[in-house]
Amino acid sequence: MKAARLHAAGDLRVEDVPSPGEPAPGWVRLKVRAAGICGSDLHNFRTGQWISRAPSVAGHEFAGEVIALGAGVSQFALGDRVVADSRYWCGECPACRAGLHNVCARLGFVGEVCDGGFAEETQLPARLLVRHDATLDPAIAAMAEPLAVALHALRRLAAPAAAPVLIAGCGPIGGLAALLLSRPGERQILVADRNAARAQLVAKVSGATVVDLDAVPHDPSLRHAIDATGSVAVMARLLDILAGGGTLALVGISHGRLDLDPNLLVEREIALVGCHAFADELAPVVAMLGDLAPALSRFVSEEIAIGEIPAAYQRLIAGVSGGLKTIVRMERG
Repeated sequence: MKAARLHAAGDLRVEDVPSPGEPAPGWVRLKVRAAGICGSDLHNFRTGQWISRAPSVAGHEFAGEVIALGAGVSQFALGDRVVADSRYWCGECPACRAGLHNVCARLGFVGEVCDGGFAEETQLPARLLVRHDATLDPAIAAMAEPLAVALHALRRLAAPAAAPVLIAGCGPIGGLAALLLSRPGERQILVADRNAARAQLVAKVSGATVVDLDAVPHDPSLRHAIDATGSVAVMARLLDILAGGGTLALVGISHGRLDLDPNLLVEREIALVGCHAFADELAPVVAMLGDLAPALSRFVSEEIAIGEIPAAYQRLIAGVSGGLKTIVRMERG
């Protein structure tokens, strides 16, 4: 079968590899239907920061079909359509026992500590799978994982109903957060991105207003913001903009350190909230996929075959790919 495997930083190869064997007890073998390329895939490719085994089949945003069951797996049947939980948690540490799987002491991610979804077939523990409606387009199902990340960030932000929210960064997480915020339709959503086309796309899909982050005036009602860029300069600007009593949720992967005067947080009572992956949001967003499908499809910039993944990485890193999400559709060959 074909698989895109990361051998080292900067070294991603599409190779012919053996198909997975019979699944171990508690595991499920999947035929991958569609997979999404994530910004963290690109980060790992560029830096090698999370390479714990090599080569490893990359990809943690994917949907597939159950084609074999390991011993003891009774919650799934052959032919079930499922999405993957990206978090590979131990289940034994204090965090896991408290239900905080996203901050597991030994947390790893699918596509790093075990093979992921950039392959025609893969295997995962049954505990990492969520069944979805079989009539759903696999490309839409593959967006469940980033949608769960966006929902987790919004839950951590905890903006009151109708309170305005500013989102910096109109990549997949920022765009999906804007879409989720738009569902009640009762709040002002502001979005900012240096890529004007992406910002306009998110605005059209979600009803948000595009703003220039450097020109946002002081607004005493603006107390909630999300950074989906990872840029320390953007974080600093958001802290300047937020009114007293506000909250800044950080969900972007950062490449720098924030030079912060803690008195700014104390005197203006600003909360900085970290958002790592997701907690229990995957199942709820899977239930939303059918309703959100028309909007989600507008965020898909292109669908590619597995052999095109390395070239797609280069386009995404260069910032020349339109839209928000590149989908690998396995039946494209």
